Amino acid sequence: MSAPNLELDALLARETRTTADLEALLSPGADARIQSPGGLEALAKASADLTLRRFGRTVTLYAPLYLSNFCVNPCVYCGFSSRQQVARATLGEDQIRAEAASLRDRGFSHVLLVTGEDRRQAPVSYLERAIHVCREFFAHVSVEVYPMDRDDYGRLVAAGAAAVTLYQETYDRGVYADVHPGGPKADYDARRAAPIAAAAAGMRGVGLGFLLGLAPWRDELRGLFVHAQEVARASWQTRLAFSFPRLRPAAGGYSPAHPVSDAELARMIFTLRLLFPDAELVLSTRESARLRDGFLGLGVTRMSAGSVTTPGGYHEKSPAGEQFAVHDTREPAELAAVIAARGLDPVWKDWSEAMTEAP
Repeated sequence: MSAPNLELDALLARETRTTADLEALLSPGADARIQSPGGLEALAKASADLTLRRFGRTVTLYAPLYLSNFCVNPCVYCGFSSRQQVARATLGEDQIRAEAASLRDRGFSHVLLVTGEDRRQAPVSYLERAIHVCREFFAHVSVEVYPMDRDDYGRLVAAGAAAVTLYQETYDRGVYADVHPGGPKADYDARRAAPIAAAAAGMRGVGLGFLLGLAPWRDELRGLFVHAQEVARASWQTRLAFSFPRLRPAAGGYSPAHPVSDAELARMIFTLRLLFPDAELVLSTRESARLRDGFLGLGVTRMSAGSVTTPGGYHEKSPAGEQFAVHDTREPAELAAVIAARGLDPVWKDWSEAMTEAP
C-alpha cells in the first residue's frame, strides 16, 4: 500500500481530526510533499488561515513568575534537579507581591506561577496564597507546578487559578525512566493522570507538552495527541494548550539525544494547529527572537516575554539558580511592538475569563 498523501484541503474541511489524519501528516507521503519546494510553506499557510479564523489577529503575552526552585526529583536535564548544586529560594508573600507589582507595571495581566517539584517548600496552601496575591494584580493566573489529584486542583481553582500546565516530558516510557531515575516524578502514570484530573476539577485551561529532544518527535507527537484527547474527554469545557519546550542549556550540561531542527519544530506547530483548531499554541523565550518572530501569524497564539527563570528577578536581581537559559531577552514592550508591526494585536489581558464569569 502506498503511503497516504497529505491532503490539506480535506483536513481543513472537517471540524474534527482523527488519528488517521495525524498519521497522514506524519507519513512518508507527507515528508515528500513538505520537503519539496513550497511544501512547508503550504502547511504554514493552512495553519495561518485556520488560526486567523479561530483566534483573529491576536497574540497573548504572559510572564512566568517563579516562586520556588526547590525540587526533590533528580531529572538529568533540568537546572532545578535535586542533583544540581544551585542556589535555592522560595519567595515569601511580600516577595511575591513585589514581583507581581513589577510585572503589572510592565503591562502584564497574564502570569504563570512556576515552582520546582517540592511539596514541602510549596505546599498547596502556599500556592493558594500565591494565587490570591497575584489575583490582586492579574486578570489571569495559571500554574506550572508538581502533579496533583483532583481535590488539590479543585483548591487551586477555588483560589482563582484559571489554567494548569504540566509537561509529560516524554511519552516514551523507556526514555522517561532513564531521565527520571528517582523521586515522585519517576511515576510515569501518575504524571500522565494529573492533567486529566485538573480538567475534571474545573480548570478552564490545561497545557500539555513534551521536552523536544528526549525522544523522536513523531513518536512524541503521537503520544501527545492521545493524551490531549483524554484530557478533552474529562471536560469538554477545558481549552487545551500546547507548548514546545525545546531543550536549552541548563545546569549540568545535558545534551538531548534527538535534537529537533527549526523545520521540525515548525512542522509540529502546524500539525497541532490542524489537529486542534481551538487550542492555544505557546512559544516561550527558550527560542530565539528571530525564530519566534518567524512564527507570528502562523499558528502560535501565546508568547512569554521578558522572562526570568529564577525565583525573584523581576523586582530585583536574584542569586537563585535558573531552570534554563533564556534565548529571547527582549523587553515585553519591544516584543509587543514587533507583533504590532506584523499587523497583529498584542493582547495583555485574557478576555475569556471576563466573558465566562457570572455577572
